[in-house]
Amino acid sequence: MGSVLDPLIWILIFGGCAYFFVSALMARDEGMSALSWASGTTPTRSKSPIIEFSRPLVHQFTLQYAVRIKNKKWRKKMEYQLVTAGMTSELNVDEYIGLKLFWGVLMPIILVILNFALSLGFNPAMVFIGAVVVGWMMPDLHATKMRNTRQGAIRLELPFFIDLMALSMEAGLDFQGAIQRIIEKADRNSTFADELQQVLRDITLGASRAEALRNLSFRCDLNEVNSLVNVIIDADSTGASVAKVLKDQSEQMRIERFVRAEKEGAKASQKILIPLVLFILPAVFIMVMAPVGLQFLYGGGK
Repeated sequence: MGSVLDPLIWILIFGGCAYFFVSALMARDEGMSALSWASGTTPTRSKSPIIEFSRPLVHQFTLQYAVRIKNKKWRKKMEYQLVTAGMTSELNVDEYIGLKLFWGVLMPIILVILNFALSLGFNPAMVFIGAVVVGWMMPDLHATKMRNTRQGAIRLELPFFIDLMALSMEAGLDFQGAIQRIIEKADRNSTFADELQQVLRDITLGASRAEALRNLSFRCDLNEVNSLVNVIIDADSTGASVAKVLKDQSEQMRIERFVRAEKEGAKASQKILIPLVLFILPAVFIMVMAPVGLQFLYGGGK
């Protein structure tokens, strides 16, 4: 069965490569509107060397196919992944889909060739199918990693930023002035400071404070930020003191962080049971029982 499938897989690989290459040459200018950005600026350099390596190849070979995918629900899902990962300045939706297509094609080619060249002996059909899935999912895995890193940074920064905002407003600054002061004093690489800068940008462009804050909540995708946005919007609508609400919210976040740390500590004590049972207890048992066993064997021989 494998000998029958091997030629078919090679024909499929080389036929697909020829098709993509020829179609890219014939339709080089197709879909170039997908390279335009809403802000009118060029994309920033990605932190991932794989994305930087792939970008020109995506523009050359797969972007034209990405723009043809018109499923609005699926494209919204891809956009949501980019937004929550903080990658909208690096990639637009069409480039992101193009990356999935590119690695979905390139990964099986690389692995099938390695399997043949190194004589690894794996089933080419299974390697091909698995590599397609892995290549297609690679951008999603990177986006998930970036989102988790970004959310962890925001969780750490949030109570401190809220305290500063409350102090600034108590000192006489308005909401926007307090945000601007925090941004000026924050670290240049601060994730949440960048998000607050986007809030100010949205308000400057005409969005209401509530709308700009809801956009912040959408981008961060964190319960803590959702709660903060809701209490600020409620305070605005009821006329309550925003500074007092922010102080209460900061205290609540610190309590939640303490509870979360306790839960993680409890989980750690459970997780350590596995290496304890598998590695430590057998070693202790051998150290304790080995002398007794040796004495019994050799002593019984006498």
